[in-house]
Amino acid sequence: MAEETITKQDIEEAKEKLKEKLEKQDIEVANKEEQTKPVTSKTSSKNKSSLDSESDINKKQVKEEDKSEKKERIGILNIYTTFNNTLMILTDMAGRTIARFSGGESTKQSRLKANPTVAMFVAQKIAEEAKDNRITGFYVKIRAETGENNPGPGAHAAIKSLTRAGFKILSIMDITRTPRGGPKKPYGRRGRRV
Repeated sequence: MAEETITKQDIEEAKEKLKEKLEKQDIEVANKEEQTKPVTSKTSSKNKSSLDSESDINKKQVKEEDKSEKKERIGILNIYTTFNNTLMILTDMAGRTIARFSGGESTKQSRLKANPTVAMFVAQKIAEEAKDNRITGFYVKIRAETGENNPGPGAHAAIKSLTRAGFKILSIMDITRTPRGGPKKPYGRRGRRV
């Protein structure tokens, strides 16, 4: 195998090629800058100062709009799911209610209120309200009926439809209440006698 050796001439030729490329790029950048510069006519110094102040004001307004658009607003979404209904309440970080929807508002049939499909419709309504209020992400709190091990069937479907709508889900918390002792259960120690 013959080894290729790099000579000083090869190095100098490579340097020249790089210089030429850089010069071409500098010329292209300069041409682009010249094209983007606005054409100004000869005006008095008063008009120039007024134009400058107007352009400064416009630039400040544009910057403020960009900041407000880029700023993320976060909300808290409380989902209360039972095996009979699905409730969703959207609040801001201070706890003020922005929107509240339930499965009963989305369907006429009582047996479908806890259905995952109906929960998706409720989540879509919440998503519309959130977009109107410029909310981009949620802290989700899921609550089932007290003493239940699992939330109702609508919780998973609701979260899935919100992520499809383009919202960030920052965290999901289960805030189901657990009975600690609680009131005395009905009937005796051996159950109901039949």
